[in-house]
Amino acid sequence: MTETIATLRWRALDRDGEDKCRLAHLGAGFMLVGHARFRDGAGWAALDYVVRIGADWATLSADVTGRHGDDDVAVKLSRGAGGDWTLNSVPQPQLAGCEDVDFAFTPATKLMPLRRLPDVGRMTARAAWLRFPGPQVTPLTQSYTRERGQIVAYHAAETDYATQLAVDTEGFVTIYPGLWEADG
Repeated sequence: MTETIATLRWRALDRDGEDKCRLAHLGAGFMLVGHARFRDGAGWAALDYVVRIGADWATLSADVTGRHGDDDVAVKLSRGAGGDWTLNSVPQPQLAGCEDVDFAFTPATKLMPLRRLPDVGRMTARAAWLRFPGPQVTPLTQSYTRERGQIVAYHAAETDYATQLAVDTEGFVTIYPGLWEADG
């Protein structure tokens, strides 16, 4: 049985869409379960996701299922004990050293590195960055800096994208400027 720790719902700011997720205890770790619905260049997407997280807040595995435009989606990303990743059981050596997943279609997966971020300080983490259509999965080096309270500076090295995230006490992003905003 899982015990819910927190739930959150977002509305997309850059397109029609919403996402909602639940964080729960799962054994010695955690589980993030969500449902993203949005419209993009491929059409409507209805993606359900489950992320299994260790007690250290690093990703163990993740599943994404549903539809994106006209395509069925069934993706399983897994990180082995040695840090090796697979995508639908196919080795992904380019993901060596990644600790997390980062789903481009939701702010929910920022939770894991944000939970590891100190109250004041900086941290760099590598994520297996999953995007659609595809799926495409590549490493994404991310830095997070918390200087005060619930505001975190975020930078993605490979895309040179930077912004200021607002986060809640559980570590969920509540404002992702121009992209997502917590709804209620």
